[in-house]
Amino acid sequence: MTTETTVAIAVPLEAELVERIRAVDPSVTVLYEPDLLPPERFPADHSGDPDFKRTPEQEERYWDMLGKAQILYGFPNESPAGLARIARENPRLQWIHAMAAGAGGAVKASGLDAETLNKFQVTTSAGVHALPLAEFAALGILNGFKRSAELAQDQAAKVWPELRTPTRLVSGSTLVVTGLGEIGLETARIARALGMKVSGTKRNVEPIDGIEQVAGNDGLAGLLASADAVVNTLPGTPYTEKLFSRAVFSAMKPGTVFVNVGRGTVVDEEALLEALENGQVSYACLDVFAVEPLPQDSPLWSHPRVMVSPHTSALSAAENRLIAERFCSNLRTFLDGGDLPHLVDTVHFY
Repeated sequence: MTTETTVAIAVPLEAELVERIRAVDPSVTVLYEPDLLPPERFPADHSGDPDFKRTPEQEERYWDMLGKAQILYGFPNESPAGLARIARENPRLQWIHAMAAGAGGAVKASGLDAETLNKFQVTTSAGVHALPLAEFAALGILNGFKRSAELAQDQAAKVWPELRTPTRLVSGSTLVVTGLGEIGLETARIARALGMKVSGTKRNVEPIDGIEQVAGNDGLAGLLASADAVVNTLPGTPYTEKLFSRAVFSAMKPGTVFVNVGRGTVVDEEALLEALENGQVSYACLDVFAVEPLPQDSPLWSHPRVMVSPHTSALSAAENRLIAERFCSNLRTFLDGGDLPHLVDTVHFY
């Protein structure tokens, strides 16, 4: 570990948060040139305004700044191509902190070989987004149980039904969470506060306080037989590709509410549509999709019992502050020679 450490801010960030990073340790030099970074269009807009263009001189300054650092806050230009370039051009690079909770896909898309990837570490912001994602998952569950889609349709048509249709109680119902990591456990916490019983899946099966049953993916179908709602928080990996298949949807009991805040590739969308049509799934609240943006011809757009959210449920006004706080904690660990948390697995890109 060198006695002096240089951090370069590669993505838009408020000046006061940059000062928090500077305050971590006097040995840290933080390179931050806001005129080289695209302005944010909304809080935590890490890519910034797409119309922003650097002059040739600014472009040279930007890459020169990044080339001086051992640590980067964000991927250059918030892109896999930027990651690939800095990995090739900066032999000092030791660590990059990604803004996303699941940065494995971007690392994979960079096309970097294993030898290059082994020269530095990539950490994610996993956990920072746990609360907003869990709140969104709770919204999806409540929407499904309280018939919000049908209410919206009746309101749009100015229909006051003659027959009063009861809603379902969340309290006392059963939730299955696929992926009992930080997001999944926060979802479970909120669900238990609503009176739900929670079971779920975990790669390493072990007892968890407050969770009724824990199983691996191979035991998912058994958990689904008694589930009233299912929330997916799993990332997109070769091991989770289309985990929610026709067979898995058919294992659900009729009327299950399905929420996806993980990755769209975990769900076979044709199988989901079939489950919606045959009643296995009564309502689906989806923040992620196999292809994003969701293609215009996808039937999910117009399905009467589907909520489409444009992969925004993790966003909150507090996100930049929370990510910066996570980075500061990680930076302290890095300077002390400790093991960084939430490392991207460069074999499985998880």
